[in-house]
Amino acid sequence: QVQLVQSGGGLVHPGGSLRLSCAASGFPLAKYAIGWFRQAPGKEREGVSCATSSGITYHADSVKGRFTISRDKATNTAYLQMNSLKPEDTGVYYCATVGDMGVTVSSWYVPAIYDYWGQGTQVTVSS
Repeated sequence: QVQLVQSGGGLVHPGGSLRLSCAASGFPLAKYAIGWFRQAPGKEREGVSCATSSGITYHADSVKGRFTISRDKATNTAYLQMNSLKPEDTGVYYCATVGDMGVTVSSWYVPAIYDYWGQGTQVTVSS
């Protein structure tokens, strides 16, 4: 059974860091693109970052230089490291996967191309 289980998140002060985890089961995560999305109250889900299995990465302009994606093949887990967090980073964060063929510079941030989704985790950046 294909499943993505997320952990991490929470409340952090502006300027702080958090690491989100996305543990996959039922398939080898390393062979797929992993995307991270967030959704703030009253707003649409937006693409934050994406990494293909070959290591190509995409980031929203708002997070460039602050967010990075990594993977641990041994545990079949992907991570989103978030540094220098800002109040506008607040939202529910989701991980999602899709085959590399579906990911381009103009599609990585489109939720509809992704096949499987994690359950989401809340990130709140506030003083």
